[in-house]
Amino acid sequence: MPLLLPKNLPRYECLIEASKTFPDLDPSACEAFLYLLRTGNDAIHDCETYLAGFDISQGRFTVLMLLLDKNKNHPLTRTPAELADLANVTRATITGLVDTLERDGLVTREPDPADGRMTAVTLTGKGHSLLHRILPGHFRRMAALMAPLSDTDRKTLVRLLLTISREASATRPDAPVAIAS
Repeated sequence: MPLLLPKNLPRYECLIEASKTFPDLDPSACEAFLYLLRTGNDAIHDCETYLAGFDISQGRFTVLMLLLDKNKNHPLTRTPAELADLANVTRATITGLVDTLERDGLVTREPDPADGRMTAVTLTGKGHSLLHRILPGHFRRMAALMAPLSDTDRKTLVRLLLTISREASATRPDAPVAIAS
């Protein structure tokens, strides 16, 4: 779900003025942070709008992607606990997503062959087919959003975002790091 942000971000001059009242406000850090949030918000909104055309949410799409072996292009089987861990959400969230995906015939739930007490979730043929309809346009949209940046700019952006991600994770030592270095 996109963040609630003001339509117009504060001008840098306003941030400088506000820093007189709030000495901990670093105007350049605040400006960069707000633009990071705005850009992420815009990208998420673009992705959600595209996925809505397939009647699927970002969360459901993420679960489907976690059930696809991208190297071999075939379905994977995972437990709900594995899905929750990989998606960095609670098991209750995964249960709700898997419930709706199963209802729509995009995944199946069966007893885990290795441990009958566990449940195994697998992508169905219908789910696999849906991903193959979604992914070409999804990849084109990603490429279009990143088109204004050179390959060097993109690598710099990734490096900078990883730096911010590591700093955010460091302030939450109990939170798992979702982005690999």
